[in-house]
Amino acid sequence: MPVDSITQPIADKVKSIGKSASDSIPDKPKGGITLFSPEYYAACTLGGIIACGPTHSAVTPLDLVKCRRQVDSSIYKSNVQGWSKIMKTSGDSIFTGVGATFIGYSFQGAGKYGFYEFFKKTYSDAVGPEYANKYKTGVFLAASASAEFLADLALCPFEMIKVKTQTTIPPYATSVFDGWKKLVAAEGYGGLYKGLVPLWFRQVPYTMVKFASFEKTVEQIYKYLGKPASSYTPIQQTGVSFLGGYIAGIFCAIVSHPADVMVSKINADKKPDESVGKALGRIYNKIGFAGVWNGLPVRIVMIGTLTGFQWLIYDSFKVYIGLPTTGGH
Repeated sequence: MPVDSITQPIADKVKSIGKSASDSIPDKPKGGITLFSPEYYAACTLGGIIACGPTHSAVTPLDLVKCRRQVDSSIYKSNVQGWSKIMKTSGDSIFTGVGATFIGYSFQGAGKYGFYEFFKKTYSDAVGPEYANKYKTGVFLAASASAEFLADLALCPFEMIKVKTQTTIPPYATSVFDGWKKLVAAEGYGGLYKGLVPLWFRQVPYTMVKFASFEKTVEQIYKYLGKPASSYTPIQQTGVSFLGGYIAGIFCAIVSHPADVMVSKINADKKPDESVGKALGRIYNKIGFAGVWNGLPVRIVMIGTLTGFQWLIYDSFKVYIGLPTTGGH
């Protein structure tokens, strides 16, 4: 029997095993983008825009009623009643604030996802592979906190315009540009950032929970399924991303809700000559502990759905351009 007839099948098998192993987390996936390269971070930034801008805009009707009920709990008895009243009011719309929402959360999504991927790699390299693996949840928390801190600098002016427009009847502004012009004329450019500290208190814990609980949930899902992420098709992996994102969203809503209420209140009710701390104290004394949980059920539904679809869209985009999904690798 020729030697080639024995050695060739073995060589083919070795190549097959090597190809299978390298395909699990390739340095240069099929899309041609090298992991952790500038092109990779740019792709993740674009994915964040696509994931966050449209999804936040889509839930504007829920957000509108939530914000108005946070400012005045007696204004609507339910979402349906709120939408009914809004549609009957001249000059009002259930999509009030959608322009500022789309722009603001597109910027925020870009920073949140792009910087998260960057800081996750940077912090992992800083502590070394052993500690990065042993304390990976700490890395996820630190990376997401850093990313959101920066992302909120871009979000804040548009969040201010959105909330102010949504919580006044008739709406404060007819467009994003109109709201920007009115705010700057009345309070200067500082007025665009008067809600930044409460926004950080809402968004930074929210994003820390969103990313860390997502990564951990996805890891547990694959552990429960008994196979690594690379064993499943891209469709199945993005399905896991949606489920992990929805579960993470529920935790996000609960952790960040009190700060969300205070953001709505302070953007609508802070006096021009009042410090943020003084305004927060005055508002809390007025609404009490129960008041900071007003609207939580609606927000759980909104944020759970929102976060689930954001991870689905983000990871679907990564798969589309040839990158691996987030988590589970």
